[in-house]
Amino acid sequence: MEITTFTNRDIEVTAVYFRGGQTRRRFESYPRRMVMDGREYTFLESGMRYLVHKGQQLVKLFDVSDGQTQYRLRVDNNNHWTLVGMKAGA
Repeated sequence: MEITTFTNRDIEVTAVYFRGGQTRRRFESYPRRMVMDGREYTFLESGMRYLVHKGQQLVKLFDVSDGQTQYRLRVDNNNHWTLVGMKAGA
């Protein structure tokens, strides 16, 4: 049974990594680690990256996993990170 939680909680992303390289013209950053409620989470897998226009604002969504739980993160133009939701297998 999977448990899905929607939180919209502010988080701090403390590390990123970059993908791109020879076949792409520029590198794109992806979250590697976050801090939530004083606890640090390291992401082992990155899934999809979504670009969404919200009015004049561009919002990026990331699906990442720490190996046990899947997280959806949102970052806005001001580099403000939010945990949108999480899904844990039980």
